[in-house]
Amino acid sequence: MADSSTQSIVVDASPDRVAAVICDFSRYPEWTDAVRRTEVIEEYEDGYASQVRFVLDAGVLTDEYVLAYEYAEDLSRVQWHLVAPSKMQRSQRGSYDLVGNPDGTTTVTYTLEVELSVGMLGMFRRKAEKMIMDTALKELKRRVEEGGAAR
Repeated sequence: MADSSTQSIVVDASPDRVAAVICDFSRYPEWTDAVRRTEVIEEYEDGYASQVRFVLDAGVLTDEYVLAYEYAEDLSRVQWHLVAPSKMQRSQRGSYDLVGNPDGTTTVTYTLEVELSVGMLGMFRRKAEKMIMDTALKELKRRVEEGGAAR
């Protein structure tokens, strides 16, 4: 498996608020440009999604895949992995780690490891991961700070 990429951002909100937006999968199409549809296909007893289907359209990259999720009890960590290979991905592992700061902000660290079905040189894969993470973190920050509703 390839090395993972990591990136962080500070969000002007509590970890609970950030986690609420991250875990509200049905609303991802409202605030993430590339996600066209989501469907929670399995839930844990506590109501958190255990498996989510994503339909992605990022221009040159389109894909449909299912991710399995696990959560830290206090939601300080949300991690996932690809359930089965998709059209574009052999594997995907990722996580959000949320750390509350004394000033009321939250540092969100996103770690992502993707192995594509199509061949790609390592430096291009890392650049693609960086771009995906950068966009995802900026969209998450904007959604949380604008007060986007979480259920």
